[in-house]
Amino acid sequence: MAEKKPELHIDDDWKKQAQAEKQRLAEQEKRKQQSEVKQEQTPKESVRHLPPATFDALVSTFATQAMIAMGMIDHPEAKKMVNLELAKFNIDLLGIIEEKTKGNLTEEERKLLSQTLHQLRMAFVQVSTANAGPIGG
Repeated sequence: MAEKKPELHIDDDWKKQAQAEKQRLAEQEKRKQQSEVKQEQTPKESVRHLPPATFDALVSTFATQAMIAMGMIDHPEAKKMVNLELAKFNIDLLGIIEEKTKGNLTEEERKLLSQTLHQLRMAFVQVSTANAGPIGG
């Protein structure tokens, strides 16, 4: 009897699978790079979406900085912080704005500034008293 020779069978499917995998990975890498480029562009785009510069925004900016310095709002990087000197500085800046704009504000702007200053000053007294420790000690 003649011995049957084993046939050599070459499977080309693995080549197709490997090529498809390579192409899929290349597309993923391309999407990742495009995403990174978009993220790099985001800060420039976010500037375009800022609200208009208004008196309300100015008062709000200084008030927010004072509240962060008093520990009433978490700082984005440092979490809670209490820096009474910085809080006083921001409150004083609002006080200067109040003094220098006297007679030049609408009634709404005047009320906003006056009420904001009152609330910040009261909060400052509470925070500074709480952080002062015992008297004479």
